[in-house]
Amino acid sequence: MSGEIIEARSLVGDVELSCDVVVVGSGAGGAVVATELALAGQDVVVLEEGPQISAAEHGAMRQSESLRHVWREAGTTAAIGLFGAPTVNVTMGRVLGGSSMLTGGVCFRTPESVLDGWARQMRAGSGQSHGLDSKGLEPCFEHVERAIHVEEVPVGMRSRSTQLFAEGAARRGHPVTPVRRNTRGCNGCGRCNFGCPHQAKLSVDLAYLPRAVEAGARLYTDCLVERVRIEHGRAIGVEGRTLDGEARRRGRLRVKARRVVVAAGGVHSPALLAASGLGGIGSHVGRGLTLHPGFRVFARFGETVRGWSGALQSAYSDRLFDEGVIMMSLFVPGSVIAAQLPGVGPAHAALAAHVDRIAMFGVMVHDEGGGAVVRNPLGREPFLFYRWSAHDRRAMCLGLKEVSETFFEAGAKEVFLPILGLPGLDADALRRFDWDRVPASRLECASQHPLGACRMGPTAGVSVVDASGESWDVRELFVVDGSILPSSLGVNPQVTIMAMATRIAWRLRERPLPR
Repeated sequence: MSGEIIEARSLVGDVELSCDVVVVGSGAGGAVVATELALAGQDVVVLEEGPQISAAEHGAMRQSESLRHVWREAGTTAAIGLFGAPTVNVTMGRVLGGSSMLTGGVCFRTPESVLDGWARQMRAGSGQSHGLDSKGLEPCFEHVERAIHVEEVPVGMRSRSTQLFAEGAARRGHPVTPVRRNTRGCNGCGRCNFGCPHQAKLSVDLAYLPRAVEAGARLYTDCLVERVRIEHGRAIGVEGRTLDGEARRRGRLRVKARRVVVAAGGVHSPALLAASGLGGIGSHVGRGLTLHPGFRVFARFGETVRGWSGALQSAYSDRLFDEGVIMMSLFVPGSVIAAQLPGVGPAHAALAAHVDRIAMFGVMVHDEGGGAVVRNPLGREPFLFYRWSAHDRRAMCLGLKEVSETFFEAGAKEVFLPILGLPGLDADALRRFDWDRVPASRLECASQHPLGACRMGPTAGVSVVDASGESWDVRELFVVDGSILPSSLGVNPQVTIMAMATRIAWRLRERPLPR
């Protein structure tokens, strides 16, 4: 039996559905669960707030069009920094396929040290790891990596920007490592975040959702789920609104289901649970948000770099991983780099005219989780607040210094740190720079990795869901996305989220559906 994809904006009147399992969200978590359960013969309905935009359509868009039509809030969501933390730009997808449509495709397995911590935490509460160690998750990782075709980025596909960083790193005694990504037929055009023109990035809209539809799943776009329906302590469905093409509310939406899976992402899953009555005093819903705050370093060279020519992300350095830092190659559009260079008027124009000589590398911090997601009673977008520890700030400074020194080793003339209003620094000025005097409000910071605000744990007293992803408070209500991860990872979370979703889906297909 084949399913279908239905655009709710084209439907007249209210929508009422029934199914075995309703999945809220179609990103890395939701697509995996929906596919695995549909393949197991269950009647699955997937509800996606955003529209359907094919990979070919997305790949043909200009970057500004991608921001308007694919990115949530056009990429302007922010987590407000508190108590000395920076305000963080948090980017997410609002489209069939979710945020997997916007990633660079980087595929890390969960670091062993992180898995060991999860297993210890679960054993401390229940006496067993529940398969959250490397041995238990190995089949899930292998299954996902086959489905999305994870492969190593060839050295020859590195941009000149990454090559220069690699040259400096080798001279400093810590060579970079090739990145693995979910691609097939990539030619290194560097557009991964804004739609691959060649459909070479195998995001879930290509690798999973077509298989779900073929197995009978029904996928509805333009559906805003506003709350989970709960009766006698059990989830029995969801309700909300259908949307028109401008994201305005139209008809009512009501789905009756024997099991509910919330996979709306690291920000909107906790918000949906709170709107359904699961938050409140003593609840962990919305608490413990981590973001992997990311920072960039620009470096100006005397030679032409043209860093946009080559794979967007192709190499990384984990030299400082034990200090809470991973250094990752990346590049953003040249127009964005030009806009972020310091100076005003002619001084800025002179720098921007040489944007083809700018190299770039990124720093990502393995943060300790002091953020929060707070339901917005007046709108659909929740409030985000972010705190970081003294360790997180030290890790950022360490990472930025290391990237800068590495570029100087490769011959850079000056570096531009992600500090608003700071001019370029040569090597001597960098070594004299007083990092302690930089206020967090001047830091440029971004994240694509909101995690942990519906954490999995051994007991209800310290978490939101149990080892199977089921809510401690409501039976047959499962959360399956990055919000359930027990801690931040320090690496890109795509494969971890998908492996965890696979693990939970395999458990659910063996668990009888309620009457």
